[in-house]
Amino acid sequence: MDPQLANQLLEEGDGQAMLGGQAAEATVLFTDIRSFTTISESLGPQATVSMLNEYFEIMVACITDAGGMLDKFIGDALMAGFGVPLATDDAPDAAVKSAISMISQLRVWNASRLTNEKPAVNMGVGINTDTVVTGNIGSSKRMDFTMIGDGVNLAARLEGSCKTYGAQIIISEYTKSKLKGIYALRELDRIVVKGKTEPVSIFEVLDFHDDSTFPARMDVVGHFSEGLNHYRSSDFDTAIKSFSAALEANAKDVPSQLYIERCNLLKDTPPPAGWSGEWVMTEK
Repeated sequence: MDPQLANQLLEEGDGQAMLGGQAAEATVLFTDIRSFTTISESLGPQATVSMLNEYFEIMVACITDAGGMLDKFIGDALMAGFGVPLATDDAPDAAVKSAISMISQLRVWNASRLTNEKPAVNMGVGINTDTVVTGNIGSSKRMDFTMIGDGVNLAARLEGSCKTYGAQIIISEYTKSKLKGIYALRELDRIVVKGKTEPVSIFEVLDFHDDSTFPARMDVVGHFSEGLNHYRSSDFDTAIKSFSAALEANAKDVPSQLYIERCNLLKDTPPPAGWSGEWVMTEK
C-alpha cells in the first residue's frame, strides 16, 4: 500500500479494522496491454522490462493523481481501486478521469516511442462500481491489501471486452449511474459476462478522442444509437441500415461492423421470444 495512504488510514483511527477486512463500495479499474506477447518478443527481455517500467510509471501517476489506490500489477496488467480503503463521494468520476488521462498520456508516450523507432503500446481499460471485500489477504510470509468479489471480476471482464468492441475504455452501467460529471459516452451493448446470468449495460468512454482519432464522432454515435434501438427491437434490416450509415461516416468504427455481423447472424437464427438485445459473452 502507498505509505501516505497507510498513514492516513492509521490517523483515521480505524485503519487496523479496515486492513482486517470489510465490505465497501469501490470503483475498480483494470488495464491490460494489447498484443503484449508480440511486443515483448520483438523487444527482447531487457527492453521489455524497461518498456513496462516506463509504462507503469505513467499509469500509476494517472491513478494516484486522481486519488486512486494501486492494488497490484498482474504481469502487463494492473488493478486499481477508487473509494477504498477510505470512502470518497466521487470515486466513479475519479476512476473515469484517471482512465481518460491514461489514454491521453499513452498517446504522448507512443509519439515519443515512434520517434525513437520503438513499437507503440495500446491498452484497454475496464471500470466497474460495486460492493467489494477489502483487506489484507495472503499468507503469514506475505500479505497485500487488496479487493475481491464479483465487482472486481466484472471490471476485469469489461477490460477484456475492449478487444471485442475496439474500445479503449469501457464502464459498466453501475459506474455510469453514479457519475456526477458529464462525459462523452456511447452505449455499446447489454452483455452477459462469462459465469453470470444477468445482463449488464456497458458504455464506451470517448472523451480522449479528437477529430484525428475518431472522425465524425457525433454522426457515428447518432447512427449507432439508432441502430442499437432497432437491433433491440429485432428490426435487423433497419438496424443494418443505421450501422451502415455509421460506417459511411467512419469506416473504421468497430462496433458498427460488429453489429452488422450480428444482425445478419440473427436474421438467419432469430433470437427467442422476449429477447431484448442482450448478448452472451463466451470469452473472459
